Amino acid sequence: MNILILAAGYATRLYPLTQTKAKPLLEVAGKPMMEWVVDNLAPIEGIERIYVVTNHKFAADFQAWAQAYQSRHPAIQLEIVDDGSTSDADKLGAIGDIALVIQRAKLEASNLLVVAGDNLFSESLGKFGRFCREKNQPVLGLYDVGSLEQASKYGVVAVDSEGVITSFEEKPAHPKTSLIGIALYYYPAKTVAAFRTYLAEGNNPDQPGRFVQWLHTREDVQTWKVPGTWFDVGSKETLEEANRIFAQFAR
Repeated sequence: MNILILAAGYATRLYPLTQTKAKPLLEVAGKPMMEWVVDNLAPIEGIERIYVVTNHKFAADFQAWAQAYQSRHPAIQLEIVDDGSTSDADKLGAIGDIALVIQRAKLEASNLLVVAGDNLFSESLGKFGRFCREKNQPVLGLYDVGSLEQASKYGVVAVDSEGVITSFEEKPAHPKTSLIGIALYYYPAKTVAAFRTYLAEGNNPDQPGRFVQWLHTREDVQTWKVPGTWFDVGSKETLEEANRIFAQFAR
């Protein structure tokens, strides 16, 4: 299994903080968001390589971070992929970045776990890896935000008794559930080629959840509920809140 961490966005809502530092490299409770992600991915068995796709503006910063991280964790193989973009105007979009890495790293025949580099998890994702291997189907990570009002800001998911997606609505005005899809995905090798099909059809190359929205109407997409606390940093206020919340999980 290979892992792809999405870190090529420009996070303009966090300006001026993100004008000189990539959002996933901002610190939360004493360490960069990226390290929260990688530390919780590390327990997954059978990881071959972790790819981090970023933009040209911050590629050197991610390379420096990766070298420092690998010096402390030599078993983790990290590779930084520069998508060549320099601003919001020429970015490839999250799905475009996934397709780029699949092509450039020749991952068409690999199982692929995709996660956003600004996702904060309080618990290990080791069980997610085991679940994905057992199912050998596309899998979307779910989180219960606890209120319909909160859910309306995300992609809202309904599932059947087997946990298979039955509907996926992006930011619905009237959500039917508080379960949301987060940027945590697993794609078995047999599904990876579908990214090329999705883009060839002219679909939106941004927002990785849109691919799942498209995919679940073509094949079964399983779901896995994220344990513990998950947090999405979208503003300076939520960054401050994340620091307060994740201080208790720092180790």
